[in-house]
Amino acid sequence: MHQTLWDDRYAMRTQRMKSSAIRELLKITELPGIISFGGGLPAPDVFPVEEFKTACIKVLNEYGPQALQYGATEGYTPLREMIARHSEKYLPNVTRDNILITSGSQQALDLIGKIFINRGDRILVESPTYLGALQAWNAYGAEYVSVPSDENGMMTEHLEAALRTGPKFIYVLPNFQNPTGATIPLERRKQLIALADRYGVPIIEDDPYGQIRYEGEHLPSVVTLDSGNRKTNGCYIGNVIYLSTFSKILAPGIRLAWVVAPPEVILKLVQAKQGADLNTSSFNQITAYEVGRGGFLDKHVLTIRDCYRERRDVMLDALTEHMPEGVKWTHPKGGLFLWATLPEGMNTTELLQDAVAEKVAYVPGTSFFANGGGENTMRLNFSYSKPELINEGIARLGKVFKKKLVKK
Repeated sequence: MHQTLWDDRYAMRTQRMKSSAIRELLKITELPGIISFGGGLPAPDVFPVEEFKTACIKVLNEYGPQALQYGATEGYTPLREMIARHSEKYLPNVTRDNILITSGSQQALDLIGKIFINRGDRILVESPTYLGALQAWNAYGAEYVSVPSDENGMMTEHLEAALRTGPKFIYVLPNFQNPTGATIPLERRKQLIALADRYGVPIIEDDPYGQIRYEGEHLPSVVTLDSGNRKTNGCYIGNVIYLSTFSKILAPGIRLAWVVAPPEVILKLVQAKQGADLNTSSFNQITAYEVGRGGFLDKHVLTIRDCYRERRDVMLDALTEHMPEGVKWTHPKGGLFLWATLPEGMNTTELLQDAVAEKVAYVPGTSFFANGGGENTMRLNFSYSKPELINEGIARLGKVFKKKLVKK
């Protein structure tokens, strides 16, 4: 690579910054004719365009000067109060003082890294885990302690040994995990909380998909179970920081998410956010509030579930029909992804070139492993593509894998 005068100017932390495999893959998906199972993209078909159009006009007519002005770093108060009311369904004693609005969950992850991680700190993660969290925290010099997963998520029988290494916090996605689609059962959630309590290690619960369930009973979140073990003074003061987002239940383009945490943690996050962007877009927050108020969100989530359930089922059926023997995959009960495992010795990073030649794309699994591994795994997104394209895309993938297995 050509040396430039800038190369010696970058901070040391940039040495650990890498391009997101998913973001890079999105460039490929723009090629004509590509069927992409790569990005974690919601279906544009379910975006509430008309509701946003109406809300935008109302916001500009009634709140124009406020919506176009700087706002409080904590976020638009009515929106925070709406989230607090919504959170009461699963988490008692949450008030607006427990809530910070961020510019997407990715900013929340970055701010958490900024206020908690010193270079060399260990972070306990599932293996595999969400690539975006690794990307956010690599810049702060994090090291990772990985706990293996199975079809039921983090294997808590391996958790205590990992906790003895002294991690700064535990990062977990209990519901329909990105990338595997796995959901941690209730007993494992209780074990996670008990062990975290015993070792004095906080938990970061990332829950972007919790409301997008297609089958089975709703499980209490980790933060809910934790709060049930504690006396409160009128607002949540527990051991868990909870993250969620409007990206999957309204639209990702508005870049709105929220953090639920004890007030003293919210204060530190606010101070970090002030140095990052002062405040999340006032216009986006007020518009999202106008769209979401009055029960619209609850109804809209049902529409999303119906759409994605159909697409998941089509993908599962297509995998059964088109995949060669030896390929296995998860059966997610919600969310946007499933996880496929190819026979040992196959490399999904190398096979991606063959897949793109057949006009289909996925994300190789290695990117989701903090400490390496997963060369024969891959993440498949089913929310974005229409059902007929899902079947065709999986057929193309099956063709690629069968050809490779014959050569072996």
